[in-house]
Amino acid sequence: MHAHATTSTVNLTGHFLIAMPAMADKNFARTLTLVCEHNDQGALGVIVNRPIDMSLEDLFERIELTLESPRFQGQPVYFGGPVQTDRGFVLHRPVGEWQSTIDVGNGLGLTSSRDVLQALGSEIEPDDVLVTLGYAGWQAGQIEWEMAQNAWLTVRADSGIIFDLPPEERLVAAMQLLGVDFASLSDVAGHA
Repeated sequence: MHAHATTSTVNLTGHFLIAMPAMADKNFARTLTLVCEHNDQGALGVIVNRPIDMSLEDLFERIELTLESPRFQGQPVYFGGPVQTDRGFVLHRPVGEWQSTIDVGNGLGLTSSRDVLQALGSEIEPDDVLVTLGYAGWQAGQIEWEMAQNAWLTVRADSGIIFDLPPEERLVAAMQLLGVDFASLSDVAGHA
């Protein structure tokens, strides 16, 4: 029996990261992030509650596609994180078969190839999409270290929170999965 306490085997793929009120990094203050991939190389996720002043139509125009699907017109693009903010990432369900997809689990996929956007408006379009510019990345061990510093609360992601609620309600709804509310969190953080 070897004690490997130092190598935490927590795998946060498919979990939400809820930024604690003490989060000093402006990129992540009051954010809800979905971890899409987490392994010994590090972690990758997208923030799912920070819409930016750009609609999917604007984005499609910029990448020279036409947004055919009326269901997705008017939907905002999101700030997905501070890495590669000029690149689009599409969080969607179901996973489907696209060129470059991370299977997040629970029927969710994160696709960085253009084909998923081209499918919007066709019969193979995903049921739900959330499009971000940029993503959040962590080096090996970094997310575990940040959790040890109480930067994040984590809870298994509920895709309904991402796709069925307006963005301003998602953080609170994720906290309710844990049975906490933001006001009581601020108190706790104050005594840390």
